[in-house]
Amino acid sequence: MKLHGYFRSSTSYRLRIALELKGLAYENIGVNLLHSEQKDEAFTSRNPFASVPLLEADGRDRAQSMAMIEWLDEAYPQKPLLPVDVEDRYTARELTYAIATELHAPLNLPVLKYLKSEYGQSQQEVDKWYRHWLARTLEPVERRLAQLKTGDFLFDAPGLFEVVLLPQIYNARRFAYDFSAAPHMVRIEAACLALPEFQRAHPDNQSDNPERQQT
Repeated sequence: MKLHGYFRSSTSYRLRIALELKGLAYENIGVNLLHSEQKDEAFTSRNPFASVPLLEADGRDRAQSMAMIEWLDEAYPQKPLLPVDVEDRYTARELTYAIATELHAPLNLPVLKYLKSEYGQSQQEVDKWYRHWLARTLEPVERRLAQLKTGDFLFDAPGLFEVVLLPQIYNARRFAYDFSAAPHMVRIEAACLALPEFQRAHPDNQSDNPERQQT
């Protein structure tokens, strides 16, 4: 498999975690979003959405991170990302899709750029926008986790929810989101980051991270 993505892209990060948790070998290929490489004709001819990640797998180019993760779990059922119990599967999906569907669209890089270019918003104002939408979703997610009385993970081991949560927390911290009232998410984050699968998938450890290239 070949994963075309950007080291700091939350959707690319999702795929790296999913691949690592499932123990699947892949080659990571950088696509620089800051240089708009995802809009090059060579890339859009393979992925008309002009977005990352793009996964080359089983003779097909695959786009859209959540569809890819579902495909991975169906095509490679070993080490499943969803629990066996139907109610637990619902709980995992409820929390996962709250983040994936409510936050990715308003907080995506093209949207943040548009706020500046078309509406003249300053970086401070963009950061305020970012934190506003984070709070609208992450606060109820935290309340649901409290109701469920979760431990280190949503269930016994990291799965679909953690695959999507960790990249969102990473980006939220970049925008100085306050997690002081989110002890359940912070506990899950710490437990995940202690695992080698999450460490290998982390943006700091990707070959296309400029800071890593300078060391």
